[in-house]
Amino acid sequence: MRNGSAPSAASAASDPLATGVVSPSRRGRSHRLIGDVVVDLGLADRDTVESAVASARVQGKTTGQVLLEQGILRHDQIARVVAERFGLDYIDLSVYEVDMEAVGLIGVEAAKRYEAVPVGFLADRTLLVAMSDPTNVLAIDDIAMITGLEVRAAAASEDDVRMLIARLNRLEDPLVEAAEDSPEPDRVREFVVSTPEPEDSPVVKFVNSIISQAVEQNASDIHLDPEEEEMRVHFRIDGVLHPITSVPRKMTGGVISRIKLMAEMDIAEKRAPQDGRLTRDVDGRRVDVRVVSLPLVNGEAVAMRLLDKGVTVRELDSLGILTPEKERFTSAIAQPHGTVLVTGPTGSGKTTTLYAALMALNGGDKSILTIEDPVESPLAGVKQMQIAPKAGVTFSTGLRTMLRADPDVIMVGEIRDRETAQIAVEAAMTGHLVLSTLHTKDAPSALTRLVDMGIEPFLVSSAIDCVVAQRLARTLCKDCKRVKELPKAVLSEHGLEGAEIYEAVGCKRCGNTGYRGRVGIYEIMTVTERIRTMVLERRPLADIADLATREGMRRLRQDGYEKVRAGVTSMAEIGRVTATAAV
Repeated sequence: MRNGSAPSAASAASDPLATGVVSPSRRGRSHRLIGDVVVDLGLADRDTVESAVASARVQGKTTGQVLLEQGILRHDQIARVVAERFGLDYIDLSVYEVDMEAVGLIGVEAAKRYEAVPVGFLADRTLLVAMSDPTNVLAIDDIAMITGLEVRAAAASEDDVRMLIARLNRLEDPLVEAAEDSPEPDRVREFVVSTPEPEDSPVVKFVNSIISQAVEQNASDIHLDPEEEEMRVHFRIDGVLHPITSVPRKMTGGVISRIKLMAEMDIAEKRAPQDGRLTRDVDGRRVDVRVVSLPLVNGEAVAMRLLDKGVTVRELDSLGILTPEKERFTSAIAQPHGTVLVTGPTGSGKTTTLYAALMALNGGDKSILTIEDPVESPLAGVKQMQIAPKAGVTFSTGLRTMLRADPDVIMVGEIRDRETAQIAVEAAMTGHLVLSTLHTKDAPSALTRLVDMGIEPFLVSSAIDCVVAQRLARTLCKDCKRVKELPKAVLSEHGLEGAEIYEAVGCKRCGNTGYRGRVGIYEIMTVTERIRTMVLERRPLADIADLATREGMRRLRQDGYEKVRAGVTSMAEIGRVTATAAV
């Protein structure tokens, strides 16, 4: 067995930054409380910790959970505190050089079950194991039995452990196996239309690996794009496409065929676009996948939209809407009737905002109906309808039927045509609160867009109460962001006088992108009497936007710069996501 592949505790203590391992100030269980350790390490002051301790008692949670939820500590800092509390080593997996031979000693499923990964070897047949919960003695005993080695547990960030486990579920092995098992190009056609393959076949395992890895990396979409020599696979993560792998040309037919079979699409039809859906369970998470195939010059391309049914619907307070805008929005949805529109491009979080509004309204005293394509998340107490064009159920027909079901609140997934818009506006005029989405670049454009669709200006001016335009901007990685020095003139030009501006850097925790997660930026326009008059008079869009701004509407880019001022995102990111928005 290997000896000394990972650093010993002594060497780690002498150069912790170089190795990524930090030894505790004392070994063994300490009598200090978690809060005391947090204060001793200088991670928070005593008053903040005492407040968290009190909140933890009320909520029935640990102090660490509350400190994490309140944003006072990060996952890696929690792990550092736990290590110090119990006299264990702490491993920073963003720095530590993981020994892949050690990693391979336990399977991916065991690593997921224990949230633990062997990362190196120590002397005396001892295995160094990074764990999100290093106090789990049962997991330590099981790993020792699996590997036949002594186990030395070390605390690591929960996020880091999960990211490392996700990396274990690689595509390369099934890809190589599938490529070797696939037929030569001259036999691809026969292979594509053959009978469904068994679940343990290389192509099936490769497709399952693509979907599983996308879910683990919180991707919203998977793209498989054919080229002359290969097919490239990309994941859309935080709104940006990232290259993942490439598939040899000789096996592209088998991969596409497998996906189409799973989505109940016609594998023999390769000349026309098709739509399909499938459902997968990935690590206990139920994921719905919308599949679209496109016949291109180099072959069929496939795009898959992932909808995680296990994601909790967010509340309004968690969306990142600043206080003045949130007051405008909550005031609008509190009205007994009228229309609230949410606008923005595909993938800008419109449905998330509408769901949050429905949750705020869902007090049990209102009948709430939705018609969606698709139903993205189940909402308790809300009656949700899925459109089914083949059965004649479209947004317009479904909405017309819903009006006879005595609703108080109606959510229409998207206003796509004049008929749907007309029914929605008339529903708002007859005593219903209508929530819906529309594709426009900013909030004022929604009013003129409805008029352009053929809705009479008097209906638009009377029915629309509030319009929200939004985008999703990537948030800076807290572990690697750094201060960016900018001239005062530049800061002043963007309304950021005196602000400390951060920029993206990139590290292992964020996949070297500099960003992790996203935050909404919003433009919320209340339709006042003066704006209604402008709509009736068919005044130009620029005049409506100018009046809305003078009446207090903050433009998208201005709201984004407030997030920059708070250190949440970067100026470059705000510039990217608002490039097409009016300023």
